[in-house]
Amino acid sequence: MALDGIVTRAIAAELQACIGQRISKIYQPGDHDLVFTLRGAGGGGKLLLSANPTYPRLHFTERSTVNPPEAPMFCMLMRKHCEGGVIEAITQVGMERIIHIDIRQRDELGDVSAKKIIIELMGRHSNIILTDALAGTIIDGIHHVTPAISSYRIVMPGFAYTQPPEQHKHNPLDISRSEFLRLYGDAETDAAEREQQADSGTEAEHSGKSVRKPPSKDPAQWIVDTFSGVSPLIAQEIALRAKEGQSAGESGVASTDAHPGDQLADAFESVMEPVRENRFEPVTGTNAKGKLVFSAVPLKLLEGRTKHYDTISHCLEDYFGDKGERDAVKQKVSDLIRFLTNERSKNIKKLAKLKADLEEAGDAEKYRVRGELLFASLHTLTKGDKEARLVNYYDENQTEIVIPLDPLLTPSDNAQRYFKKYNKYKNSLAVIEEQLEKTHEEIRYMDSLLQQLDHASLNDIEEIREELVGGGYLRDRGKRGKKKKKSARPTLQVFTSSENLEIYVGKNNLQNEYLTNRLAGSNDTWLHTKDIPGSHVVIRAENFGDATLNEAAQLAAYFSQAKQSSSVPVDCTLIRHVRKPSGSKPGFVIYDHQRTLFVTPDEDMIKRLPSTLKN
Repeated sequence: MALDGIVTRAIAAELQACIGQRISKIYQPGDHDLVFTLRGAGGGGKLLLSANPTYPRLHFTERSTVNPPEAPMFCMLMRKHCEGGVIEAITQVGMERIIHIDIRQRDELGDVSAKKIIIELMGRHSNIILTDALAGTIIDGIHHVTPAISSYRIVMPGFAYTQPPEQHKHNPLDISRSEFLRLYGDAETDAAEREQQADSGTEAEHSGKSVRKPPSKDPAQWIVDTFSGVSPLIAQEIALRAKEGQSAGESGVASTDAHPGDQLADAFESVMEPVRENRFEPVTGTNAKGKLVFSAVPLKLLEGRTKHYDTISHCLEDYFGDKGERDAVKQKVSDLIRFLTNERSKNIKKLAKLKADLEEAGDAEKYRVRGELLFASLHTLTKGDKEARLVNYYDENQTEIVIPLDPLLTPSDNAQRYFKKYNKYKNSLAVIEEQLEKTHEEIRYMDSLLQQLDHASLNDIEEIREELVGGGYLRDRGKRGKKKKKSARPTLQVFTSSENLEIYVGKNNLQNEYLTNRLAGSNDTWLHTKDIPGSHVVIRAENFGDATLNEAAQLAAYFSQAKQSSSVPVDCTLIRHVRKPSGSKPGFVIYDHQRTLFVTPDEDMIKRLPSTLKN
């Protein structure tokens, strides 16, 4: 990842289109994110502000999000101070990863007030802070920083806003070629002096200090240490261009006797010139280590296939995708996954024991035969015998059979013992077979829930948790008292096919049941992976082409346990041929009149399909 000062500058440049637009709605879908709905000249749109510690970002978004039924406190405060306000300016602080959004709004009394939203995109220190523009005081921040966390600055309501600590680096956009070469020469001189001091035995004086390599030996690290807003990725790109002796505007190869500082200066300028002029060409690709990276400027160091974008927002949206939400989901589902995995393991062990009991119960007839033979030969047996050798009249060849006896019992009691075993196993067969079916059903149910958690959103998790509470698997951990009113209609993800038809996808059993048993019409087409846990998919149309059917089958395969497989079998049939057996687990259905399609999930195609959330 390389969300540095250059990417931040590209974001700020793109967001200039927001100036003059009005903030009509503000939502907070997660703990770290805000979504602004903008209206006004230029068409408006949705703006995502994220202070996610792992994936901080700021860009236009087209993704649909599920918002909590009750807005968090910070969201309500933002609505009070910013909703209905007009964006007057969007600026970047130098080349730092900090963007200011100035807003003019009328308060409850009709007086004009000025607010400033400060977005700090700095990894785990990321924050979204609302301040009073005139007083410079903090109204609130999405993340609070107390004196116990930081002694440098406090982010709490009522305190004066203090910028993050300065790094005292040079702004790369203000550096001329001659200034760059001067800094390069000074760094080389300083490195040479340190080396001389080390040779003269005074290195002990510097033993506690970090020793920097001269720029001629490690140009990338020197650039990162010297210039603000330049990430290691961009520094490596500059070093690579210098090594090749080329710059963006050159077509030939540089002279071999050129000074390394000159080549590095040329490479530095070739990267910074388009940044200075706000000419950005966002791109994603893999670096030498095979890691996916993104940049606001073209990179020569990318290997393999690269992807180019017309805006930095499209680049960031594609790169981050739903990573932030997936991380939040992982944190919230860890206990559910652990519980479901343990329950599945218990049922697997139970299944093995039941199979052993079934095998033993299958010998019930053997015990009946032994009892019959013993009763027929009581006159030949005496108490104390350890075994009886008798002719087996039930065998066609009438072979001799050896029957173990308990010497402490009479021959009659031994025969009765075998009849008791026979009756016990005969009666248990029905119970074991019933338990086997229930255990298989439990394992299928746990597999389906584990698969659903793989694709779950934050909203889906709560629905799955409620399902487990309702089924008696989990205790209701909610507070006693007034319960929240549950919506009768779950939120469903709806994709639009290339033929402009709606394809509904259920992400958990609650959604699957509502979609299949209540929402869909009898002539709608239903799809599901064959004998594989997955989502219910419904094409809400009676007439459609092969393209829509293929896309629906792709969705069924993608949102299933076979997501990473090829040639996944997907059954499709009309809704009227799908039914839920009485007493079956949530989400379980049986169907007939199906035909089977074989598809290989294509994630790129799924991402290209327009989608929205409907309640």
